[in-house]
Amino acid sequence: MLMVVIPLATLLLSAWLAPAKRLWEIITTQSLIIAVMSTTWLMTQETSPFLNNYFTIDEISSPLLVLTCWLTAPTLLASQSKLSKEPISRQRAYIFTIIMLQVTTLLAFLADNMILFFIMFEATMIPTLIVITRWGAQKERMLAGTYLIFYTLFGSMALLTALLYFHETFGTMSISLAKSFSANYTLSTCSLTWWLACLIAFLVKMPLYGVHLWLPKAHVEAPIAGSMILAGTLLKLGGYGILRMNAFITDSFTPLAQPLIVFSLFGVLLSAILCSRQTDLKSLIAFSSVSHMGLVIAASMIKTEWSIAGSMVLMISHGLVSSALFCLANTSYERTNSRTLILLQGTQIIFPLAAAWWLLATLMNLALPPSPNFIGEMSILTSLFQWSNMTLTLTGLGIIFTTAYSLYMFWSSQREHLPSHLNYLPPTHTREHILLALHILPALLLMLKPTLMF
Repeated sequence: MLMVVIPLATLLLSAWLAPAKRLWEIITTQSLIIAVMSTTWLMTQETSPFLNNYFTIDEISSPLLVLTCWLTAPTLLASQSKLSKEPISRQRAYIFTIIMLQVTTLLAFLADNMILFFIMFEATMIPTLIVITRWGAQKERMLAGTYLIFYTLFGSMALLTALLYFHETFGTMSISLAKSFSANYTLSTCSLTWWLACLIAFLVKMPLYGVHLWLPKAHVEAPIAGSMILAGTLLKLGGYGILRMNAFITDSFTPLAQPLIVFSLFGVLLSAILCSRQTDLKSLIAFSSVSHMGLVIAASMIKTEWSIAGSMVLMISHGLVSSALFCLANTSYERTNSRTLILLQGTQIIFPLAAAWWLLATLMNLALPPSPNFIGEMSILTSLFQWSNMTLTLTGLGIIFTTAYSLYMFWSSQREHLPSHLNYLPPTHTREHILLALHILPALLLMLKPTLMF
């Protein structure tokens, strides 16, 4: 447990105590060291999983913990160019808020008690809201914050009620204990209402199509760090929560999940179609997250070994690739002050190396073999096909439209003729290439050993 507490406490103190001239270098270096140290958690699941009575690491939480630690350094790197122009007190407050957001997310993934998980799950809302409403660039950031808080609170109240009910029924909220006795316990008094109450907060967080309206708003209005953390780790809290609640919900409720699986697959298709008609680059990437998370919801509901493994792989790879796409969108926005696709076309001519990053991220996003996205999606599609042959139609159409909007995004932002107003743009910096390498290289390395995510 000290391995978790000491580095994070040092990082939080450094945000206020580090010298102003070396603030960003010290914080980024520390977060990179923590990211490298966190990779040992991938091995922890094979030895002693318990840290203490309240926190634990197992095969579900360890890849997500590593992902959260790994994305902290790129998040700070991406914010540096814009924030370094602000007063030093605001820079320190911004860095502290970002680190607090990552700390609460880490504690949520570590929690062994569902009530403790719920508290940390809700605690992530406070730094997220501060980042969006204080450092968002657009006028509608307050509206985006309102969307975020009301959608989340609506689902969370139902989840809290369900958790209190389960505590009365089981006598404990420990996840590790629930694994041992829930298989022999039938929740006869638990109706469809209770089952929905268990899952609705996580379905909003993912988000499920239909309760997804807060996500594009939050992504478009948030600064780059907010978008990266939302796509990289906060959406994964929803999938993680569903996988954890499966320990408390017995297989007798599997038939209730069938309409939800079908609806989430329709959501995959509809959000992929919506991506194809977006004009805002960040909004397009945000809707692509809704599409990918729909597959994770469907896989988590089936509860087979292949589906759970596939959902874990897709969550990790989506966290890296989607965050990389937001970084690329931000590099374009910082130079042109526009996210409109038609105004960004032709930049491959003047930024060929940036276009190579765009191509790599786009191909991974559309699940080109043998990328981690492909491994995750194939595992999910296999489990869905075993569940019902009819899912092949929806998933097949979803794959076609995913490919279409990914290529549309690349073509609209990189190809065609270069507009005259883009002739005199500053070149991409080394910092930006390092930032993208920190996203793309881990995804490429995971191809060599995808079992780390299973």
